[in-house]
Amino acid sequence: MSVLESFKQLKAEGKKIVVVTSYEYWSAKILNDTDVNGILIGDDLSMVIHGNENTMNCDVETIALHTRAVKKGAKDKFLIAAMPFMSNRKGLVDAMNNVETLMKAGANALKIEGVDGNEELYAHLTESGIPSIGHIGLTPTHHNAIGGFKAQGKTKESELKIVDEAKRLEQLGCISIVLEAVPQHVGAMVRDAVAIPVVGVGAGLDVDGQALVLPDMLGFSTDFKPKFVRTYLDGANLIKNAVNQFAADVHSGKFPSDAETYAPGKDQLKK
Repeated sequence: MSVLESFKQLKAEGKKIVVVTSYEYWSAKILNDTDVNGILIGDDLSMVIHGNENTMNCDVETIALHTRAVKKGAKDKFLIAAMPFMSNRKGLVDAMNNVETLMKAGANALKIEGVDGNEELYAHLTESGIPSIGHIGLTPTHHNAIGGFKAQGKTKESELKIVDEAKRLEQLGCISIVLEAVPQHVGAMVRDAVAIPVVGVGAGLDVDGQALVLPDMLGFSTDFKPKFVRTYLDGANLIKNAVNQFAADVHSGKFPSDAETYAPGKDQLKK
């Protein structure tokens, strides 16, 4: 059974899909031995890895660079690469060149924000046998148009628009939907409106799966914590404590020990 068929079966059986982000070899290698179903190389790496204020500074080559690294570590996982800001908005030929770059970097599917203006691309990807995932609700690259990083689907008009977008994504051939920052009942509405899996990022319990940013859930991101993030590890303090212990061992002469020091060769030993 393919991963795509597996995702659909999980939805049909009411079992949840789990997705987390990864951007580098070491974390991908760890995730390869976990129970996650998929790994997202998201354009949020512009913020959590490169320190930018939003995702708009990310480009295709950056996503490709990180995708290649993740692929080396997570050879057994389904990899989803995000198409970053404007990479899908300069015409079909340009967009497909970017698609080619990301797929050759190791992606198994591509995540694209929004529906309007992307219909031709979604349809062409489907016809080309390239899996696509539509991202609706809060779409970070559109934050200037929607008033910032705010929850969506908070009015009747907005929730109906999101449901309509989900139906259109399914009709265009998307294999799944990412639904971000909406009330729980909107997540349930979208789930029931389509046959393809709906993975939530702050979309409540009733969707078909959940996704989180790895540095957020491990407690590494100390600048900002979205409402929907649950922290499973006090990562920042664990790192600080470990580094401070290393520094203390260096200052006190406890590091390196004899066991951590190379011995001389036999002909160097004094007789």
